[in-house]
Amino acid sequence: MKIKSILLSQPKPADVAKTPYEAIIKKYNVNIEFEKFIKLEGVSASDLRQEKVKFNDFTAVILTSRNTIDHFFRIAKEMRYTIPEDLKYFCVSETTAQYLQHYVQYRKRKIFHEPTFAELVGTMKKHKEEKFFLPSSNLVTTEDHDGMLTEAKLDYTKAVVFRTVSADLSHVDIAKYDMLVFFSPAGIDSLKENFPNFVQDENVAIGGFGQSTCKAITDAGFTLNFSAPTPSCPSMNMAIEEFINNEIKKAKKK
Repeated sequence: MKIKSILLSQPKPADVAKTPYEAIIKKYNVNIEFEKFIKLEGVSASDLRQEKVKFNDFTAVILTSRNTIDHFFRIAKEMRYTIPEDLKYFCVSETTAQYLQHYVQYRKRKIFHEPTFAELVGTMKKHKEEKFFLPSSNLVTTEDHDGMLTEAKLDYTKAVVFRTVSADLSHVDIAKYDMLVFFSPAGIDSLKENFPNFVQDENVAIGGFGQSTCKAITDAGFTLNFSAPTPSCPSMNMAIEEFINNEIKKAKKK
């Protein structure tokens, strides 16, 4: 299998030369292109009202990503809801917590963060008197957030505040690529939606990042040729290079 043209299902970086992929381009003389396979669509405030979600009912919010932060504050603004200074923020990861600085005075707010959702639930159990709001996307995560919150007997309400949908890829010539790389199950959904007649033959390699993405690839009937993270390849650029190297070695043996 000769790899000459690679498509990464990600937004194009501001400067590709500053990414690890530039080394692959130069070393193996391959073409690497980036294409956003998915896009985010915010749920409207009226949709949330129809679900009878009232922000005034909550004393704490659970934030699992930067996207949930952006859309939580967007909807709050649409609802003309003044976020109280004593609202408590429970965040997955310190990076997510730090992102709150875009919207609130960080040091003056009650902000908690833990590296994983499971550990965050442990912290939340120390605040059982709170009424939690969990803004989320329409995608199913590999973690059972509802199960953990219910098992911890926490008073919470979950609502979808943004949806991940397929981007329009009508301008993309999918047949010209020898390798397709995906980073989320939604990327696979987009591939099938945009290219219903796409067939992976023996000359096309498909790679996936993360267990849920890899499962989506095989569930869709495609062959998963390589994946990351693995013990030898913790990053996708390393997995791509390892795959190319292995293909070169196979070719030399023939």
